[in-house]
Amino acid sequence: MALIETEEASRRLARAISSDLALYNEDKIAEGIRNDNLFEVMQEEIQEGRDLFESRVAPALLARNQYDRAIVDLLVRSKAHVESPMW
Repeated sequence: MALIETEEASRRLARAISSDLALYNEDKIAEGIRNDNLFEVMQEEIQEGRDLFESRVAPALLARNQYDRAIVDLLVRSKAHVESPMW
């Protein structure tokens, strides 16, 4: 499989992976936000997604932090309704 070479395609992949994480780990994410330890609770899943992303995207695009931005958008911001000391 060819590496993704465009910023738009890498952004779509990052959001797709993050969206799957959010969909399949909803309770775990809410718990992590409530307890202000989201990145500890989701460490394995986030790393697995990162590994997939990095294996599919050209190295020149990795410095743009598309995956990290998607994680924040889809795992953190989408759960703004969950009470937390984070906000």
